[in-house]
Amino acid sequence: MASLNVGNLGEYLREQRRTAQLSLRQLAEAAGVSNPYLSQIERGLRKPSAEVLQQVAKALRISAETLYVRAGILDEQDRDELETRAAILADPSITERQKQVLVQIYESFRKENGLDTAPAGPDATSDGPDGTSGSGGPGSSSGGPGTTSGGPGTASGAGDAAAGAGSTEL
Repeated sequence: MASLNVGNLGEYLREQRRTAQLSLRQLAEAAGVSNPYLSQIERGLRKPSAEVLQQVAKALRISAETLYVRAGILDEQDRDELETRAAILADPSITERQKQVLVQIYESFRKENGLDTAPAGPDATSDGPDGTSGSGGPGSSSGGPGTTSGGPGTASGAGDAAAGAGSTEL
């Protein structure tokens, strides 16, 4: 069954690479993996680690969580939650503070509905497989500009107030 997931992953990667108009060699270089290894992943012969998937996703500018689901590392429900967070954090039209407040409101609604699976606070906005917060440094795996977390206390007071107010409205 694992080879089926890997094949699905490979087809998806090839499609994403072609959509991005990248050659196999260009993607391999951007992701920091060897050309033959990436070719084997695309053909479904190898199952990459979460770290390699993260590097490839970053190079393709797509959600690492989508690749994790296709590789069988995450289940679909986890992906939906993480993609919602990633979409909020990747939106260039809102400020960092607004992003953090929206994530906190989203978390409060999930918790209210009994679906809270991630820890509250800044670490909950993590995209990385190791659970580190999105600090925007070299280890950041979120997709591009505007995804770094604000400084200490960026959305603490306002976010908690907004989350509390939002959850009592519904």
